[in-house]
Amino acid sequence: MPVEIPHFVAGARVPGRSGRSAPVFDPATGEVTGTVPLASRDEVDAAVAAARRAFPAWAATPPLRRARILNRFLRLLEERTDQLAAVITAEHGKVLSDAKGEVQRGLEVVEFATAAPQLLKGEVTENVGTNVDSHSVRQPLGVVAGITPFNFPAMVPLWMLPVALACGNCFVLKPSERDPSASLLLADWLKEAGLPDGVFSVVHGDKEAVDALLLSPDIAAVSFVGSTPIARYIYETATRTGKRAQALGGAKNHMVVMPDADLDLAVDALMGAAYGSAGERCMAVSVAVPVGEKTADALVARLAPRVRALKIGPGTDPEAEMGPLVTKQHLDKVRGYVDAGVAEGAELVVDGRGLKLQGHENGFFIGGSLFDRVTTGMRIYREEIFGPVLSVVRAGDFESAVAMIDDHEFGNGTAIFTRDGDAAREFATRIQVGMVGINVPIPVPMAFHSFGGWKASLFGDHHMHGPEGVRFYTRLKTITTRWPTGIRAGAEFTMPTMK
Repeated sequence: MPVEIPHFVAGARVPGRSGRSAPVFDPATGEVTGTVPLASRDEVDAAVAAARRAFPAWAATPPLRRARILNRFLRLLEERTDQLAAVITAEHGKVLSDAKGEVQRGLEVVEFATAAPQLLKGEVTENVGTNVDSHSVRQPLGVVAGITPFNFPAMVPLWMLPVALACGNCFVLKPSERDPSASLLLADWLKEAGLPDGVFSVVHGDKEAVDALLLSPDIAAVSFVGSTPIARYIYETATRTGKRAQALGGAKNHMVVMPDADLDLAVDALMGAAYGSAGERCMAVSVAVPVGEKTADALVARLAPRVRALKIGPGTDPEAEMGPLVTKQHLDKVRGYVDAGVAEGAELVVDGRGLKLQGHENGFFIGGSLFDRVTTGMRIYREEIFGPVLSVVRAGDFESAVAMIDDHEFGNGTAIFTRDGDAAREFATRIQVGMVGINVPIPVPMAFHSFGGWKASLFGDHHMHGPEGVRFYTRLKTITTRWPTGIRAGAEFTMPTMK
């Protein structure tokens, strides 16, 4: 019997009232395991109103006390990683080891946010003028919202909410309706850690809920991760209504393999970066760019047997390296891209479309696919596939590889594998991409740095978490002070200066 999944508002789980819902699947079997409510405008407004009521007291709570609540939440995450990972695997399909890695990367942002007393320190200048001092403070925005994707149902919310809460904001989360249950565990555990009611809420939904958040006059800022068309819509709508917005969009991440690279290292890196989590990562490497025909031939020759030998199974199988895709619709979309690559003339070296797993015939499984001799005009090169499909685009030289990456619409992440420090430094300096790896295939920054791409991969001025996250979730206020000293200079009618 499918489980009824609730919202979480004002410190409690509450059932949906809109009369609309969506199914939640077990991707390994194709069975419906739950139904998630799709919130109405009124339900979203109720969560925002609860946050608005909670904001004055939460903003006035000393940062040290906010940090102590986050510290207790951090301990719960550490103790219950297996529980959270199991829920992620059940609804998303990724293998358990990958789900645990997702939780780990999320809780590292909580660790960062527990430094709130240090992060929110302002600056002071004594005697900017005679007996005049200036100091600056960072203050919370108010009620902020997060709209998060299916591929990281715990990590991406944890990129946003710990920093927002540490800065004194209240937070309303609209997670993906495809795998919503992880967000409810986060809400339960925040309450258990001592977070006051209303400071954090979860409302499930589709475009109606998204638009309700974007149009609410009580939402001060919106954070989003998803596809580029939706990111553009989120950013334009939010900013048009006077909100601060950061909207992370799609990606087409290239990995350049130079002739001097350690080829075994490069192949290992490509296997994990292209096929880990079934390619459902915004930082997945979906394009390999070997420099020179000899390098390309050797790379494809080593990749092909590894792709054919991928161990694919349900996420709960400890031997599985790759699980199913998240839904039947997404499975059909990824298959369609493989079809398109063949139709456009790319060489399909490994075809994952025919995979069938005994006992899981109705699951959303596809094998890894590998294309060679892909050209930059093909759809499988231009568009984000978000599945286990790796395209090899051969480059004649270093300059051609750099130009190819710079010419692409997206600029999220990239990598170069080489032993040449000069080539690596040149690549990192010149490339028009927001996150760069040198012999590192998935260069996701640690929590105390900030995450974000360039070009059509990011709309907004601020990256996520780290110092950029603190700046996004706060406003700067500068205060200039002079106390009476008994000296009277009379009225001044010119622009104040500090002569």
